[in-house]
Amino acid sequence: MKHMTKLMLAGVFTVGALAAGCQSAPSAATPVTQTVTSSALQAYNWQLIDAKRNDGSKVTQLFFDPAKPLILNFMTVDSNNRVAFLNTCNKMSANYSAAAGNVQLGNIISTRMACPEPQASFDAAVSAMAQGKFSLSKDASNLPVLTITNANQVAHFKAISK
Repeated sequence: MKHMTKLMLAGVFTVGALAAGCQSAPSAATPVTQTVTSSALQAYNWQLIDAKRNDGSKVTQLFFDPAKPLILNFMTVDSNNRVAFLNTCNKMSANYSAAAGNVQLGNIISTRMACPEPQASFDAAVSAMAQGKFSLSKDASNLPVLTITNANQVAHFKAISK
């Protein structure tokens, strides 16, 4: 009986060890969240790489010209934090604040040129996309990613050198 008990225990430990060995470690692709600060935002320009509506469809208005992608440039001008939206038809920018990990945009100001389509739709889509919750993370390659999420869509930006 003792021999049988030892065999059963050995079997249980073997199965347990095999199961533990088969468990997957956290994926290297899991993003690592960072606190959103002005210095983190201002360290790079941010190029839009993906924007999807809640139904999973691409926000095509934001990608009409691959040669001129939307870029966010966070900066300090005269002691004010500002963000400029680059490659839009109208010049667009807003004040922003970053406190306790949250980013708040002020009113987006813009020149008022009568832009033809699809540039007019691009400018409107930029304004709609920019109002949301900002978060920073790092991708599997340890590169920073800025995400803006609102009630209608999620947009992802990669960090690019200034």
